[in-house]
Amino acid sequence: MKNGLTIAFACIAVCMLAPFSAFGAGGPKPELRPKATTIAELAERYDSSGCVECHEDAHDEWSESLHAVSILGTPRTAPTIITAIEKGLKLFPYSGVKEDSDITVESLMMCMKCHLPQLDEATDDVAREIVATIRSWQQAYRDSDDEKAEALEETIASLNIGCMVCHNKMAIIHKYADGYPQPDTVYGSQEGDHEDEVYPKMAVAPALGESIFCGQCHGQGPNFELDHPSQCATAYGSYLFAYVAHGGNESCQECHMHKSELGHNMASYRDETMIEMALDVSVEGRSLFWRKDKGEGVLPIGVINVEIYNKTGHGIPDG
Repeated sequence: MKNGLTIAFACIAVCMLAPFSAFGAGGPKPELRPKATTIAELAERYDSSGCVECHEDAHDEWSESLHAVSILGTPRTAPTIITAIEKGLKLFPYSGVKEDSDITVESLMMCMKCHLPQLDEATDDVAREIVATIRSWQQAYRDSDDEKAEALEETIASLNIGCMVCHNKMAIIHKYADGYPQPDTVYGSQEGDHEDEVYPKMAVAPALGESIFCGQCHGQGPNFELDHPSQCATAYGSYLFAYVAHGGNESCQECHMHKSELGHNMASYRDETMIEMALDVSVEGRSLFWRKDKGEGVLPIGVINVEIYNKTGHGIPDG
């Protein structure tokens, strides 16, 4: 029982320390902004182009990342969203979605909670516009209308996990202790003035460099706060329970940003550096000849042994 109590108290200590790591990074809950009514309006609200002048390297790294195309994907994500609608929402008896015209922001959040969290700042018309744009983009490809497909793809890609999603909207996790993100503040590792008309202030976000920050999307499994819990990613869960629990102490950022030298790209399976860090692969092969039945010659056979060892701090694949 003593060991059980010790573990329990240790867990309480770990869980309680994080919120009180700093105070005053945020502020009181701000008034809600008017909801965006179009894709263009929502994209402009979170446009990252204004960050280029002072943060060119970080912006260039980010622009090569999947965060920069979080709706479009590789481009696998956008079609998967349509699949989730056709094979999920429209087949669920109580989703309220039978046609695209029934789609709402709430019904899309099982995908958008991670792929476009700022969608909660838009009207249902924007949710429907996103779906219509993806469908039109798919049809343009089927029609071999490359010019139209490219234009629609650009529209889809304008919705992404940009700078201010991480450095403002999602920057503060423990809001009761650290406050709410303020609409005039960019959050990072420094405090002071920020030479920007929209975000004239800088403040510290206590958990921005911790794995829990990434865990908001790369999570532990189903999002139980949603009416229909769903989540593709479970990296943070396996990181906590298979890596940290066995003494691992490196954060997501240490591997995906610093050790890999990828910075704000944060690539994973698409990058050779990350693959080398993540996996040990051993391949051994040999050949032999096996006699056929009834003395009808020999059969050449290849025997190949492949061993793959996962060196990451979480299960793979993920998502």
